[in-house]
Amino acid sequence: MSALPRPAFGPGSRYTARAATTRTRTSPRHTDVATLSRRLTPRDMWLVRMLHEHHVLTTHQIARLAYTSQRSTQRRLRSLHQHAVLDSFRPLTASGTAPEHYTLGPAGAAVLASHAGLDVSALGWRPTNTGRIAYSPSLGHDLGVNDFLTRLAAHARTTPDAGLSLWLSERSAARRWGDIIRPDAYAHWQDGDHLLPFFLEYDTGSQPLPRVEAKLAAYAAFTTATSTRPALLIHTRTASRDQALRQRLADSARELGLNVATASADFTTTSPWGRWWAPLDRAGRRTTLAHLAAQWTDLSPASGLEPTDADTALTLPVPSLPPTQGRS
Repeated sequence: MSALPRPAFGPGSRYTARAATTRTRTSPRHTDVATLSRRLTPRDMWLVRMLHEHHVLTTHQIARLAYTSQRSTQRRLRSLHQHAVLDSFRPLTASGTAPEHYTLGPAGAAVLASHAGLDVSALGWRPTNTGRIAYSPSLGHDLGVNDFLTRLAAHARTTPDAGLSLWLSERSAARRWGDIIRPDAYAHWQDGDHLLPFFLEYDTGSQPLPRVEAKLAAYAAFTTATSTRPALLIHTRTASRDQALRQRLADSARELGLNVATASADFTTTSPWGRWWAPLDRAGRRTTLAHLAAQWTDLSPASGLEPTDADTALTLPVPSLPPTQGRS
C-alpha cells in the first residue's frame, strides 16, 4: 500500500500507511431512530452536527470542547459508538498509538436526517464515509485545521470573554464563496471588545510558494466584490516555512491591500491565540489575535453569513461549543 503524505509536525505527522484499525461493534441496542433520539442529550446532538460539519474529530479534540475529563469523554464516546451514532478508527503511526478518530455513524446520520426532515442521502453521508476519511490523503491536513480551531474554541471554557463565536468548515465556506475563494475555514475570534473575522489557510508545505501567493489575488478579488474585509491567517508547519512564505508574500499582500498574518506550529501548538502572529505589514514583530483585531481597524466580517431561504437546519453554522446542559 502507498504511504499517506505526512505533515512534518502536529496532527497527522506520524501517520505512515494507508490503513487504520477500526473498533468492533456488537449489534446496537437501539436502532429505532425515535428511541435513539430520546436517549441523546443536547451535547450528543451537537456532536453529531459537528461531525457532519467537520468530518473527523479525535478524542482529545472532543474532550477539549465538550467534557471535563478524558475519562468521561471516552465513556460517552464508547456508548455513542456502540449505538452506531458514531464510527471510529485509529490510523497507523510510525510509533505509539494514535487517538481514536470519530466520524458520523449510520445511526447518527439517520437521527440527523430525521431531525432535519430529510433522507439520509441528502446529508451526503454514505456507508463508506469513515473509510474515505481514514484513507484520505488530506487526513493530516484536516486534523490540523480542526486541532487549531478546537483550541481556539475551547479557550472560552476558561476565558469566557474569548473564543470562537463562529466557525465554518471548508465545505461551508465553499458553499458560500467557492466561486471566488476556497479557504480551509472561516471563523470569528472574539476577545473582549475585539472581533477578528478571518479566513484560515492551513499550509502543510505541500504547495509551491507561487501557488500560495496566487491565492492572495483571489482574496483581494473577494474583498473588492463583497466590500468586506476579513483578515487572512496563514498557519504553517514550521518556522522555516513561515519565513519563506513571509518573504514571498509580503510585497503582494501590501500591493493588494490585504491584512495577512502568519504563524507556525512550532509556536502555536497549545495557545494559538497568543503572541505568535506576525503581520506581513510589519517587521516581523509577533502579536496576539486580539491585538491584530485592534490594529486592523478596517476589518469587517465576510458577506454571505446571514441565513437565506436556501438554508436548512444542516447548512446553518454549528456552535463551536455544546449547550451547557448535559456537559460533565
